[in-house]
Amino acid sequence: MVRPVRPFLCLKRNPQINFYTPFSNKPILISHFKLEKRIIRMKKVAMFLCIAGFGLASLSAQEDKKEPPKEGWTTKGNISFLLNQASFSNWIAGGENNISGTLGLNYDFNYLKGDWTWNNKVIASYGLVKTEGSEFTKKTDDRLELNSLLGKKAGKNLFYSAFLNFKTQFTKGYVFSKDAVTGEEIRTERTNFFSPAYLQFGPGILWKKNDNFTVNFAPATSRFIFVNSDFTLPNDAYFGVEEGKSTRYELGASLSAYFKFMIMENVSFENILNLYSNYLEEAQNIDLDYQLNVVMKINKYLSTNLAVQTIYDDNAIGRLQVRQVFGLGINYGF
Repeated sequence: MVRPVRPFLCLKRNPQINFYTPFSNKPILISHFKLEKRIIRMKKVAMFLCIAGFGLASLSAQEDKKEPPKEGWTTKGNISFLLNQASFSNWIAGGENNISGTLGLNYDFNYLKGDWTWNNKVIASYGLVKTEGSEFTKKTDDRLELNSLLGKKAGKNLFYSAFLNFKTQFTKGYVFSKDAVTGEEIRTERTNFFSPAYLQFGPGILWKKNDNFTVNFAPATSRFIFVNSDFTLPNDAYFGVEEGKSTRYELGASLSAYFKFMIMENVSFENILNLYSNYLEEAQNIDLDYQLNVVMKINKYLSTNLAVQTIYDDNAIGRLQVRQVFGLGINYGF
């Protein structure tokens, strides 16, 4: 007889959830920990669908540019300085004086010749914040990233491709805590330049509508993770690298997408999405790196900028990392 699907909660010290399937009378035991990880993955998929739906809806509202792309090199860059500041004096509601600044570079250099296309992007950003109640100056941003994508035309908007992605940080990163005895704020070094550093490359298929809308799928992507061996921990707890080692190799599938559009006059949305699944270990755990950069232009040199980045890497922390920076930007385009 086919047994109906029904969950049953066992009230034990380490509770598990029993699932009965229509194909067996024996229950499938799933721990709360595994169930929580599956729920997290479902939430990530839902977020991807929302992002994709928003992007496609925005794209359909825009008219295609009919001017053919020019052959040869095209370059475009922007240097920005983002400033945030808050000051309080005898403010009864409370508050803490602080000031922060972020210096960023976004540079594109692309090449087009016949059936060949080559897109390159450099992203560099470094930001600091100083609050009156903290002894330490802390980082608000720290990244260096290079993306390179080569394509040979195979059909309408389709290209045989090869890509390379490299990313790391500039300076030391710390974990902040309180001293158990004195209560003073202390910090422990956790990361540094090239620790970690990620290098990915591989062949694939590129769909390219234009320089502002591309999707690349690489089913055989090699990824190297480089770290300082002095930081490694037992049980591969430091970015998945074995204790005492300085590198980790992975082979998997990579999906990267880039989409930039004007939602209205003087307001641009830049979306950068990178997904990766490691065939060699827990392929169902998909690494995510999504960046959203919103620029609301005031004039040639001033703008209001919003930067949001979400990262999920179960080898790093196993939880969704979120970074958001908003403020007045001073820009120089070249």
